[in-house]
Amino acid sequence: MIATPRRYHITTFGCQMNKADSERMAGILEDMGFQWSEDPNDASLILYNTCTIRDNAEQKVYSYLGRQAKRKHEEPDLTLIVAGCVAQQEGDALLRRVPELDLVMGPQHANRLKDLLEAVFDGNQVVATEGINIVEDITKPRRDSKVTAWVNIIYGCNERCTYCVVPNVRGIEQSRTPEAIRAEMEELGKQGYKEITLLGQNIDAYGRDLPGVTETGRHLHTLTDLLYFVHDVPGIERIRFATSHPRYFTKRLIRACHELPKVCEHFHIPFQSGDNDILKAMARGYTHQKYRSIIDKIREYMPDAAISADAIVGFPGETEAQFENTMKLVEDIGFDQLNTAAYSPRPGTPAALWDSQLSEEVKSDRLQRLNHLVGVKAAARSQRYSGRIEEVLVEDQNPKNLHQVMGRTRGNRLTFFDGDIGALKGELVKVQITEVRPFSLTGIVV
Repeated sequence: MIATPRRYHITTFGCQMNKADSERMAGILEDMGFQWSEDPNDASLILYNTCTIRDNAEQKVYSYLGRQAKRKHEEPDLTLIVAGCVAQQEGDALLRRVPELDLVMGPQHANRLKDLLEAVFDGNQVVATEGINIVEDITKPRRDSKVTAWVNIIYGCNERCTYCVVPNVRGIEQSRTPEAIRAEMEELGKQGYKEITLLGQNIDAYGRDLPGVTETGRHLHTLTDLLYFVHDVPGIERIRFATSHPRYFTKRLIRACHELPKVCEHFHIPFQSGDNDILKAMARGYTHQKYRSIIDKIREYMPDAAISADAIVGFPGETEAQFENTMKLVEDIGFDQLNTAAYSPRPGTPAALWDSQLSEEVKSDRLQRLNHLVGVKAAARSQRYSGRIEEVLVEDQNPKNLHQVMGRTRGNRLTFFDGDIGALKGELVKVQITEVRPFSLTGIVV
């Protein structure tokens, strides 16, 4: 390698799984002697870790790529990489569209970045999108935070929701062993991390592919078993997990969250639609009644639990009455937070081919109406924090007010208060809430 260290830049689009993958790939690049560059134009290696959940995320990648592809004509040593879900979906077609690319790699290949780059530096254009068994991670991620960390517990997804491209691009479910997960958490505890988020595209499916069942035929390895196995890792004060699927969300899991003091009372369980016929067309495998019963059961054990979810409006064929059923679910449950999206047809998914697509006007009108209701309900839910004392894990300085620090409550509410980040970063602080907003809080140290 050349004497001056090469510089790299990674731009990440999309979900937490992508953020975790980017941290791993950054760790590999730093092991190879690269240095991080904030400015992509100063970097000689640029990696876009891409997302294909919605069309606009994909278009954004192409516009970023176009700029760097031009630069490559002046600087032939520039290495251009597209990783993640767009890479998996488009494969060779990406090279035809952007011939300046050096490497196209799907999400399952994140841990192989070093080998793939060595082939690139030997002068090859490489496409790595074949399905593989994911290698157990021995790489050390370059983590973006010093306080909270992601830990992948299951890769891929076996569900076949008719709108979703994830199974095509992230492959089949592959669980890591409980021992490997605990070892990674112990290492993080030693490094001073206080909070872990266990990650999976469909986290409740954890362990189904691992060998072993009990006499009653229950799998030995479930998310619930894993929580009992890792909850006492020294140094780790809080444990979260995402993303859940209502079909696999069990009473046993709810009881475990209630019993284990480190597991936070925050649940992210997408419902996608409040209408049974739409849920069936989406191939979600549950009814709105089943979804409501899960939330009721959570609130029975943990009345104060924060509930967040995802919803799609304007799915093909959705009538006004069916959309109203989604509105009714949101009205009845009162989510703390809801990620909403207008349906966007994705390549290779069944729903994209149906001729019952709705107009952009109808989709955007429904999205606005839903978002308005979400804001109203979140503001009402926030009121319960007023005057209360909450435990906040301090993560960072408030970029808009340097006298303040910010962190999250156990219910995942962003909370701001006056304090010195140098003294407080990574500390659990008792804060009395003085001001509530729909999605954040302000308080004073008790």
